[in-house]
Amino acid sequence: MIKVMIVEDDFRIGNIHEKFINNIEGTTCAGKALSGEKALSLLKEMDIDLLLLDIYMPDYLGTDLIDKAREYNPQLDIIIVTAAQEKEFLEECMRKGVFNYLIKPATFERFQEVINDYKQRQQLLEKRSVIDQDVVDELFTTLSGKRQAGHSLPKGIDQITLKKVLDMLDTRKTGYTAEEIGKQTGTSRSTARRYLEYLVSEERAEVEQVYGIVGRPERRYYLIH
Repeated sequence: MIKVMIVEDDFRIGNIHEKFINNIEGTTCAGKALSGEKALSLLKEMDIDLLLLDIYMPDYLGTDLIDKAREYNPQLDIIIVTAAQEKEFLEECMRKGVFNYLIKPATFERFQEVINDYKQRQQLLEKRSVIDQDVVDELFTTLSGKRQAGHSLPKGIDQITLKKVLDMLDTRKTGYTAEEIGKQTGTSRSTARRYLEYLVSEERAEVEQVYGIVGRPERRYYLIH
């Protein structure tokens, strides 16, 4: 579980971001602060993995708070969430190694995408004791960047149908059969199964053999988060 602290001087926005965090699997809001001093006080007492940090605080600039926060937790990761659009802030945050920079107001979808990028990076690092160039390339390319790069798909797989299948798998933790996916996406069972097996080959989905009421085995597919 990734423990997140929200540093935001507008309590209404802080509450919205708290709901966002608590609705993303594998993350929890462990604390909130309305000022820089409060954030530093909490960091002394709590073990936090990720800081969601605004730039304009009543007592600090977020860019100044980055170094002070890491005095208490050198391993702390930071995502900036701010209305500030001055290029200088972005440049300074990049030099100080923030993970990402979100411009308010951020939609839940964009928020979730950035958090999932972060989670994916952490999971990749946890699996590796030694890195190679492939791992480095993976770490420095976000999920959105991979999509924009137009990851080539094999023959018979198109991006629009693939997204429909992924969206369906994301809505049900109990998984889907190829027949169910086919009915929902307007494709045949064999076409749906082709997409599902492709996702399994890409390690984005997993499959389990289950037995129905009459004992006939069926393959049920689950999204890997």
